Amino acid sequence: MHGEASSVQEWNRFWTMADDVVQSHHIVIDRPAGSSHPRYPAVIYPLDYGYLDGTAALDGDGVDCWIGSVTERKLTGVIVTVDTYKSDTELKWLIGCTPAEMSAALSTHRTAHQAAVLILRDGLMAGSG
Repeated sequence: MHGEASSVQEWNRFWTMADDVVQSHHIVIDRPAGSSHPRYPAVIYPLDYGYLDGTAALDGDGVDCWIGSVTERKLTGVIVTVDTYKSDTELKWLIGCTPAEMSAALSTHRTAHQAAVLILRDGLMAGSG
């Protein structure tokens, strides 16, 4: 039981710290909703997509993020990807996304060469199938 409480505390700490990063960095939208991927024109972005300026991800660029319609700038989930074409993994932060928007973003990362899973903020989609 003690381990479960500790785990919940760490999850809460993770989301709080991630929210702090989102709040303290400007979001740069370099791929607006409806635009196509620069190298893969068949991939259309269902939401605004960009990065957090002044941050660093595994690829050396800013932390990638999808921007949803919820006005509160709060992390709602994280997409974890594995790409066999590029032989890499990445994290995509979901900021202010509804469940439908998170699903649309997730679908974008599920291709022949890429697999993706969604980590939801605790309780966000409780009761949805």
